[in-house]
Amino acid sequence: MENKKKSISRALLIGTTVLVLIICLLMGAFGFAAYVNTVLKKDQAYLRDILQLTERQIDGNDLEKCIETKTKSDKFEITQNFLDQVKESYDDVEYIYIIKPLNANAVDNIMDVMAGITAEEKKENYDFYSVKLGELTGEDYSAKVAGQYLKGLDADDITYFSNRTEFGYDYTGMIPIRNSQGKAVALLAIDISMNEIAKVLVNYALATLGLMIVISLLAVYLVNRWLKNRVTDPVLRLEKVSEAFVESSHKAETPEDLIINDPDIHTGDEIESLSGAMSDMFAGMKKYMSSLVSVTKEKERIGAELNVATSIQASMLPRIFPAFPGRKEFDIFATMDPAKYVGGDFYDFFMLDDNTIGLVMADVSGKGVPAALFMVISKTLIKNRCQVSRSPADVLNYVNDQLCEGNDGDMFVTVWLAILDINTGKGMAANAGHEHPAIRRKGGKYELDVYRHSPAVATMEGMHFREHPFELNPGDSLFVYTDGVPEANNENGEFYGTDRMIECLNADPEATVHELLVEVREDIRKFAGPAEQFDDITMLAFEFWGPDGKQE
Repeated sequence: MENKKKSISRALLIGTTVLVLIICLLMGAFGFAAYVNTVLKKDQAYLRDILQLTERQIDGNDLEKCIETKTKSDKFEITQNFLDQVKESYDDVEYIYIIKPLNANAVDNIMDVMAGITAEEKKENYDFYSVKLGELTGEDYSAKVAGQYLKGLDADDITYFSNRTEFGYDYTGMIPIRNSQGKAVALLAIDISMNEIAKVLVNYALATLGLMIVISLLAVYLVNRWLKNRVTDPVLRLEKVSEAFVESSHKAETPEDLIINDPDIHTGDEIESLSGAMSDMFAGMKKYMSSLVSVTKEKERIGAELNVATSIQASMLPRIFPAFPGRKEFDIFATMDPAKYVGGDFYDFFMLDDNTIGLVMADVSGKGVPAALFMVISKTLIKNRCQVSRSPADVLNYVNDQLCEGNDGDMFVTVWLAILDINTGKGMAANAGHEHPAIRRKGGKYELDVYRHSPAVATMEGMHFREHPFELNPGDSLFVYTDGVPEANNENGEFYGTDRMIECLNADPEATVHELLVEVREDIRKFAGPAEQFDDITMLAFEFWGPDGKQE
C-alpha cells in the first residue's frame, strides 16, 4: 500500500499556524506579566501613601508603653481615631491595624494592638471588627503568615505580601513603628482585597486572549497567502512540469514525444532561476536525444547515448577550482573519471548561506541516458531541497518520495549528504547505502568513519533516513568517494579495496586536496594496470580550516 504523499501546502499551513500561535502566546504571556507587575506596583504605591501618612501620626514611645502595660493612653485613643478615619475615607482598604508579631508558631503568634473601624462597622458588629489591646490572636494566623509579619517588623522599609486567612484573600502592605531609639515596637499594616485585583487581571487576560486570537488568525492568513504565491504554487508547478517530463521520458519513443511545459514562474528569486535552469535542462536533453535518433546503427546509437549521458553528467558537476576563492575557512576539490559504459556517479557542493555548505557524493544505478536523467533529477532535487531544509535526513526523505513517483525503471541512487557550518565545523550527515567516508584529524591519519547505513534513495516510497552529527576541527580533512574506487580491479580480478585506499591517503600527510586526489587516482591506475576501467571513479576531498583560515 502506497503512503499518501504529504502536501507542502498543508505542511506550511500547520507550521506557520503553530509558529504564529507560539509567538502570540509568548507575547501575551510577557504582556500579562508586565500588566500584573504594573497593577501590583500601583497598589503598592497606593498602600505606601496611606502607610506613610498613618505612620507619621503614631508616637512610637507611647505605643510601646501601651503594649507593655496593655493600657490605652490619650495618644493611643488619638491613633485609634485616626485609623478609624482612614478606614472610613478609603473604600479600598479592607483592614488597617497595628499588631505586634511575636513568633512563627502555629498558635498565639500575633498580639493585637488596635484596628480601624468605620461607623457602619461599629453599628453592625463592633465586637467583631474591633480588637482588644494585648490579646493574642490564637489560631487566626498561620505560622507562614506570622513569619511574613515578622519579616515586615525587621524590615527597614515598607514590605508587601499576599495571604489567605480567615479574613479573606488580601494584599498586605506593612511598615514597622519605631520608638525614639529606632527599635521596632509594632507593625502598622493595611489589607486590600486581592479579589478586585484578580478581577482586573482576568478582564485583561480575556481581552488579551481575544486580541491574540484575532492577530493569530490574521497573521496565519496573510503569511500563508504570501507563501502560497511565492513558494507553494511555484514549487507545485515545478513538480508538475518535472513529473510530466519524467513520465514522458519513460514512455517517449522519439524525442518529440517528450513533454516540456513552461512552469510560467516569475517570482524574481531562486525558484524562478531553478525554473529556467530546469527548462533549459529539459530542452538540452531533448536536443541530445534528437541527435541520437539520427544514428542508424544500434552500436552507434548506444555509444551516442552513453556519450550524451557522460556529457550531461560532466556539465552538471562543479568543475572550476578553486570553487570558492573568497573563502578562507576550507578548501575543496573533486574529480569524476567516467567509465566507458557507466554514467551514474555525481558529486556536488554548494553554499546554502554565508556560513553553511552542502556536500554530496552519489552513485545512480544503471547506465546510459536513463542513469544520466536520473542523476540530473536527483542532483536537482537534492540541491533544491537543501535550500529549504538543513536536515540531510529530511532532504533525502523528500528526494526519495519524489524519485519513487513514476520510477518504472526501478532505478535508485546511493547518496552521502552532509550539511556543515563552516564557522563551527559542526554538521549533520546522512548515508543512504553509500560508501563509508574517510576522516583525518589534524596531525593524525585517515580512518574510515563506519556507521550504520540507510537504504538507497528511490528503493521504496515513504522511507525515513537516518542522520548523525559530526564535527570537524581546524586542520581536519574529509574524503568521500563512490564504489568505483574500492572496486577498481586489476587483470587478476583483485579489488583495489579500502585498505589500499587508506594507505594511499596517508602516504603524504601534507598533500593539498588537489594533490591528494591526483595521488589516489594514480595509485588506482598503477594497481589496475592494463585492466579496463569498469566503473566511474568519483572522489571529493574537503579540508576544514575554520573561520581563522589555514594556519601555517
